[in-house]
Amino acid sequence: MAPRANWKGFLRLSLVTCPVALYPATSDTEKVSFNQINRKTGHRIKYLKVDAETGDEVTSEDIVKGYKVDTDTYIEVTKDELDDIALDSTHTIDIDEFVPKADIDNRYLIRPYYLVPDGKVGHDAYAVIRETIRSMDKVAIGRVVLTNREHIIALEPLESGLMGTLLRYPYEVRSETEYFDEIQDVKLTRDMLDLAKHIVEKKSGAFEPELFEDHYETALIDLINKKRSGAPITAKAAPKSGGNIINLMDALKKSIANEKDAAPAAKVANETAKAKKPKKRVAGQREMLLPIAGKGGKDAAAKTATREATRETSKKADKPVRAPARAKKAG
Repeated sequence: MAPRANWKGFLRLSLVTCPVALYPATSDTEKVSFNQINRKTGHRIKYLKVDAETGDEVTSEDIVKGYKVDTDTYIEVTKDELDDIALDSTHTIDIDEFVPKADIDNRYLIRPYYLVPDGKVGHDAYAVIRETIRSMDKVAIGRVVLTNREHIIALEPLESGLMGTLLRYPYEVRSETEYFDEIQDVKLTRDMLDLAKHIVEKKSGAFEPELFEDHYETALIDLINKKRSGAPITAKAAPKSGGNIINLMDALKKSIANEKDAAPAAKVANETAKAKKPKKRVAGQREMLLPIAGKGGKDAAAKTATREATRETSKKADKPVRAPARAKKAG
């Protein structure tokens, strides 16, 4: 099933307009997720919206937005009042300016989206806007409203489409000075820098995200599968420390020695990973060895339990019936 669009509207560059849809470029659905459950009953925890003073449950139609001005005072704001101040960017992404991509500070980047033509019309206008941005080697800056808030969005060509990245406002980015002021100004020797550069060169390579492995996700899957199968859970051994190396030069030299020892194994592992055919998606919860409750999870778990019960019944039927062993007398 195709993902659902987060937003639909129009992309506009001056008088050139086309209908577009905005889709999230990333997803967390493949990751293992947990529910909170009652330890005593095994039932899932349900959260209720209650009045903080009376403790009574409040229905959705009686819940409104309020801005806190002091401890017990709120200014109520209705949905109609919010709709009245809605901006044009609620339905249109207006391109306001073009800037060099290198000018955008990475701290302002939030999350990426895919912007595609919506429907069969407007593909020519979409292509004009896309190729104009591509030919200028710049990023288009516009505005879009998501979840009732206006965001700045940076648009750039990606293959045959456009990628839009939400940007933070200046008031959302903290200044680095209050964090970096107390960093000491130290002098490094040429030898230290040369050794550090040597380590970097040994670790340098191309950016290949398909080789990334989420070790924590893998450990979660292994833990859940062991618990489902009844396998014993052993505590993980504490990692060994690298030793007390106080001298920075000694640490750099030891790092280079460790890199030389690890290089052959890392090279083999990297070549093996490259040789494997890349997967269409990253392995996650859906590719677990044992079924986990979720979409189709209950049916799958039931089928698995039925198969196991059938096997056990067959095993018992094949075994001869024996008289129970007598208990040995004490002494």
